[in-house]
Amino acid sequence: MGHDWAGWIAPAATMIAAVMTALNLGARVTGWGFVVFLIGSLAWSWIGLSSGQSNLLATNGFLALINALGIWRWLGRQSAYEEGSRRAQDASCRATTPTLFAATQIAGTKVTDCDGAMLGTMIEALISCAQGRISYVVVASGGLGGVNEKLRAVPSEEFHFSVEGGRLRHDRFWFEALPVLDGEEWPIEPPRPDDQ
Repeated sequence: MGHDWAGWIAPAATMIAAVMTALNLGARVTGWGFVVFLIGSLAWSWIGLSSGQSNLLATNGFLALINALGIWRWLGRQSAYEEGSRRAQDASCRATTPTLFAATQIAGTKVTDCDGAMLGTMIEALISCAQGRISYVVVASGGLGGVNEKLRAVPSEEFHFSVEGGRLRHDRFWFEALPVLDGEEWPIEPPRPDDQ
C-alpha cells in the first residue's frame, strides 16, 4: 500500500513533463518540465523500491540524475541566457539606436506580410560565415503541427525584424511565389527577388 500514491504521481508527472518539454515554450517552461520529470522519477523509484523491482529503481535513479542536470541547464544557465537577451532586447526598444532581436527567439516567431496578414512562423536562420550576418530565414507556412507545411527560404533583407516577429517587405503573393524547400535540401544561398 505504501506505493499507491506513487502509482498515481509517477505516470501523471511523467506525462505532464513530457508535454512541457516537447512544446519547447522557452527555458523556464522546459526547466519546470524537468522538475516535474524529477518528481516522476522519484515516484517511480519509490515504486521500484517498495515493490522490490530493482530494475525500475535503478533506471529511475539514473533518470533522476539526468533530470537534475536538465533543471540546472534549463532553469539555471539557459534561463539566465534568455533573460540577458530579453533585457537587452527590451532596453534596445527604449533606446534611440536600432532595436535588437534575440536570435534564440527566431524559432516559432510569427511572420506577416507587408499588410500585417499572418504568413507563418520562422523556424531557422542561416548565417553567412563570410559576412557574419543572417543570409536567409526559413519560414514554415500552412499545415498543422508540421504536417503539410511548406518551407521557404526568405532573404534576410526582405524582412523588417522586430520584437513582435518578422514583417516582409512584400505581400502574400510574393512570398507564395518563392520556391518550396525540400525538407532536407536547403539552399546555400536564398533565392533573390529577381530570380522569381
